[in-house]
Parts: sequence; C-alpha cells; structure tokens
Amino acid sequence: MSGSIRFATKKRTPLNRSIRAISTTAAALALTLILSGCAAWFATDAGPAQSTPTGEQVADALDPFYSQILQWKDCGDGMQCTEASAPLDYTDPGAGDISLALIRHVATGGDRIGSLLVNPGGPGGSGYDFIKDSLNYATDEKLQESFDVVGFDPRGVGRSSAVACYDSAQMDEYLYGLTTAKRGTDAWIAELAASSDAFATACAEKTGPLLGTVDTVSAARDLDLLRAVLGDTKLNYLGYSYGTFLGATYAELYPDMVGRFVLDGAVDPSTSNFEVTKTQAVGFENALRSYLTDCIAGADCPFRGSVEGAMTTIGALLASVDVSPITAADGRQLGGNALLTAIIYPLYQATAWPQLSIMFDTVLHGNADAAFQFADAYNGRDADGNYTDNSTEAFMAINCIDYPYNADPTAMRAQAAELEAAAPVIGPFMSFGDIGCANWPYTFTGERTQIHAAGAAPILVVGTTNDPATPYVWAQQLAKQLERGTLVTYTGEGHTAYNKSNSCVNDAVDSYLVDGVVPAADPQC
Repeated sequence: MSGSIRFATKKRTPLNRSIRAISTTAAALALTLILSGCAAWFATDAGPAQSTPTGEQVADALDPFYSQILQWKDCGDGMQCTEASAPLDYTDPGAGDISLALIRHVATGGDRIGSLLVNPGGPGGSGYDFIKDSLNYATDEKLQESFDVVGFDPRGVGRSSAVACYDSAQMDEYLYGLTTAKRGTDAWIAELAASSDAFATACAEKTGPLLGTVDTVSAARDLDLLRAVLGDTKLNYLGYSYGTFLGATYAELYPDMVGRFVLDGAVDPSTSNFEVTKTQAVGFENALRSYLTDCIAGADCPFRGSVEGAMTTIGALLASVDVSPITAADGRQLGGNALLTAIIYPLYQATAWPQLSIMFDTVLHGNADAAFQFADAYNGRDADGNYTDNSTEAFMAINCIDYPYNADPTAMRAQAAELEAAAPVIGPFMSFGDIGCANWPYTFTGERTQIHAAGAAPILVVGTTNDPATPYVWAQQLAKQLERGTLVTYTGEGHTAYNKSNSCVNDAVDSYLVDGVVPAADPQC
C-alpha cells in the first residue's frame, strides 16, 4: 500500500494527441497510449551481422567484456536486436555477469556517424521498447539517417537482467492498497513501513545480488562497455529525463569518451532526495494551474470560476477520496494516491489536457474508471490486471540506492509541512516518501554532488520552462555545473522538448548531434 507518491522522472508512454475522450473499454485505453508520430518504417541497410569492438586496452578482468562480439539478429519491422554481457559487479568483474538487451535501427543515410544510444528516463524505463515501439517519437529523420539508433534496457530493467519483486496481484496491493489509519499518524506510518519492508524483502529474495548493483554509476559503466563493443571510440548519447542523470554520470566518469551528448529534461545531480520531491511537487502544481487556466477559458471544462477556486476543489476531491474511496467497475477503490497518479500522468503532456478534463468530470460524478485507466497506464498495468513491465520495481530499486534516506518520523513530518506549504494540493500526497526506501537491503554509499565532466566535449542541456517532472531550474543548474554545458530553453509546457515542441529545439539538437555545431548562445526556443 503505497501511502505517498514520488514521481521523480519515471517516464511513461505519452498520450496520443488525437484522442478526444476517455473510454472505459480496453481498446480505447490502448489508443490513448499510442505514441504520436509512430509509422511503419524499414531500414534501408541491414547493417553488419556482428559488431567490431574498438579493441582498446582495459583492465585484464574487463577485457572479456570489452572484446566481446555482438551478434545481431532480425527482430522484425527493420529492427535488429542482440544481448551483451556485463560484469555483475565492476569492483569484482569475475564474480559473475549480467545480460543487457539492445535493439537498433541502422542508419538510413550514406554518411553514418556511428551509434546513438538513447535512454527514455525512469529510472526503470525500457530503452529497448522506446526505440522498438516509438522510434519516430524518440528521434527524427535526420538522426535516423546519420546514426544507428540504439535502444537498451539498463541493468535491472525489462529484457536485461531485471529486478523482480511481486506478481500482479501483489503489485496491485502495493500500489493501490488502502491504509486503515489516518494519513500522517503513527499508525499510518507503521502500515506503510510494513508494506515497504515486505516489498523490499521480496525484491531481495527474487532478484538476488543484482539488486545491489543497479545503481546509476554501474549503469554508466555499462554504457562505456556498450560503446566499445558497438565499435564507437566516443559515446554519442540522447538521454531524456532520468536519462540525463545517467548521461551526466557517464560524462563525469569518462570525460574523454564523451562524443555528442544531448540531455533533455535534466535532473540536477546535486539535488537531495527531499529537494527533488519538493521541486517536483511545485512543478506539478504549476502544471495543474496551467491546465486549469486553459480549461476554464475554453469549453467542456468541469471547473468554473477562478483557477484558485478550481485548485481548492481538486484539493478537496483528493482529501475526500482519501477518506471515502470511490469503487471502480472492477472493484478497486480509488484513494488519494491513485487519484493523484491519475492527475499527474496527463500533466506530462499538454496535448493530454482534454482527457484530463474528462477524467476529472467522471470522478466528480463518482466514477473511478477513467482515473484508474490513467493510473494503470502510468504504472504499466494492462486492462487484464497484468503488469507489462518491471518499471515500478526497477524504479524503486535504482532510486533506493541512488539517494540517502531518512525515515525518522519527526524529520518526515517537518518535511511534510514544508511540502504542503510549497504545494498545498500536490504536496500532501508526495510526503513521507522516505519510508519506501528506509529499510532497503542495499543503501546509498556515494555522494550526491555536482557533476562537472571536466575535459568532456560540449554537452547540450535542454530544459522546458514548465516541465513538471524535471523542472526548468534543474536544466539551468546542470548546464552551469558542466564545464562545457550549453543550455537550450524551450518556453512551453510538458515533459522534455526534443521532437515534441518546435523546430527551434529540433534544429539545435540535430545540428549538434549530426554536425557538431554548438549553439553560440541559448536559442530561447
């Protein structure tokens, strides 16, 4: 029973801008999850059947991994896929290995630059599925002409050696189960702690030693391994959302190996766990206000009057279902946490605001079905109640060892008050988040600090001024921290900007990745 919600940078499939209404049928829900711009495409050149590693000198214990030859096979729809082996533990490469799943779309043009590795975010997002299902959303035609676009599942995720914790029924209870005690009380905290501890124990039992090595530093070392076995002397990289933290971590570890990097929807690597939550709570609250401003000014809006009045109504609605949940057609009960997830999901993309209006209207009339459709889409749950990926498990596992946590009730209550003051509607349901990782089997051992990537090539950092999940201030901060960071600002709504905002952003990113041209100044798109 997840009593608090932390949205970090978990990136789910965007909603199709052409869908005008939410249906309670599974077929209509599937339509809302279709990515914009997906179309049939086929590689014009199948590419080599096997890779040619760079052959560079590495430590003897790592040489078998860096010298491995990847065997590509046809995966359908013009895609090729393969698996690479990586050390389970880079501090002891001989202690075992893991598998990393890759998929690629071979460059369609005659002037191939090399590979472009793409990460969609998360942590826990599948880069394999991102490229397989939505190549044209992840990259445009110019990048596809110049690069072998490579998607990969990081360690712990999806088709790679993956974190496993719960079956679908158990995951339902973990994500949607309701507490019996009042939010914020000692009894409520105890219920959440028991649920979190049971989840952590299951993850440790089912995942084994891998659970302790899914940190971002280890994933960044995997990136360097993949670069070498793909045959690239430098890593070219496009990272979205959490993928910006993965990319920045790589640049700090391997500055000499940085090729052309674009980090879109940036995470500030020096931000504490609580500051992440607080900044995001404010970001989502601002996005909700932007939605209401647009909604009230138009037709078919479930709210009337002022934005402030509508915010009060939403706050009261969240509080109401938290005490008196609404029962959906499938018997599940919609509480405050599930409703907030349903609100958050369409705020990632302004084109989904019409669907958000429909969802609000149905919940205000006592129907929970549309809200569960949004929450399920965010959590990777299909209409039959099955979880189609392990993104929630990977999300928790990676975050729990990427940050330090403090589950002292006094400290958490002080932070909860600060969250509520900063974001009165969203904040109360994003507090007490440290409980989930307080007793995780593996703990954070590093230091959350600035990343400078001294000596690296220029890195483009793209920030959207009203991005709720990775607020613009983080892009500003990361661009300043990086020794050669260049900020590209998109003035607008939504999470991430490349290939989903305007030609100004696209031109800046394409010019750098394809031609190596760094903007002389922020183009202010």
